[in-house]
Amino acid sequence: MAEVPAVVAAASSCEVDLGNLMAYDPSHHVVSAAAAASREELRQECLRKGTELAQAVADALFALPPSEDRDGPIVHLPPPTVRLPREKHLPKPKPPTKWELFAKAKGITKRKKNKREWDEQTQSWKRTYGYDRVNDDKDIPIVEAKLTDEPGVDPFAQRRDEKKKRVEKQEKNRLENLKKAAKIGALPSHIQLAAKALPITGTKADLPKKSRKEDLESVVGMASSATASGGKFDEKLPGEKPPKHSGKHRKFLPVAEGKGMGSLEKQQNDKILNSLLARNSDEPLDVGKAITMYKVKKEKQRRKEKDMSSKSDKLKPQKKPHKKSSKKKA
Repeated sequence: MAEVPAVVAAASSCEVDLGNLMAYDPSHHVVSAAAAASREELRQECLRKGTELAQAVADALFALPPSEDRDGPIVHLPPPTVRLPREKHLPKPKPPTKWELFAKAKGITKRKKNKREWDEQTQSWKRTYGYDRVNDDKDIPIVEAKLTDEPGVDPFAQRRDEKKKRVEKQEKNRLENLKKAAKIGALPSHIQLAAKALPITGTKADLPKKSRKEDLESVVGMASSATASGGKFDEKLPGEKPPKHSGKHRKFLPVAEGKGMGSLEKQQNDKILNSLLARNSDEPLDVGKAITMYKVKKEKQRRKEKDMSSKSDKLKPQKKPHKKSSKKKA
């Protein structure tokens, strides 16, 4: 019972900010690692102080007047008293578009328009813009001719072309505004990722990279060898070099032993012998055992070749022996 007043007294010295659900003790000093007797003692001190601060926040929350709700009692937090720093920098202001600059120079103020209007042709409310809008070209069966219209021109096709040009102009203006915003690093948040993955049309990132000489030579080499003969009988261009990597070729050991390539079989046998001896490298070298293993390997290889040759002989057509006729000439 004597420890409770000590905790309450320690909690009363804390300053609680319920707006941020935070509590801190300005008079507390953390013991340094050098002054602490051990790391465990420092850990226990931090846990004790953290428990006091959490208890102070809980006591302040339960002291607020609650309001009943179907999910339980709810309290409204007061405004925060401590201003915490921002995690990220302030966003840069978005540059004004051409229309915004023009409207500011002319004193044009933006007014809110209705999203729906009454359509006299269909006698119904329709959207002002977008799909199924008021005065849509598709709903107009007859177009009144004007004195300035050229004879033989389809008015419906002319309206479609004008609409297509308006859409292209709006898209061009939108891309121009995005390029201006990208120069100062003020792209809208909803297209920042897309702008990094797909460069804006017309920027330096969208321009094709200049091909290097090595890339062109490799492409020419692949194109020249992409024939049935591998480019052997094709005519060469002036100054064209032969392909560096014409292809991989298998190398077979020669039949007769000798110097150079003929000694590769001996090297392979030595390699096999060394690998067999390396398994028991701790034991003393037994030359007789090594020779026996080598002879056994050679014998197995000879039997295998003999079996292969016998199988190939069986596949050959055998000649039937001619039987002598038992009839004698009279």
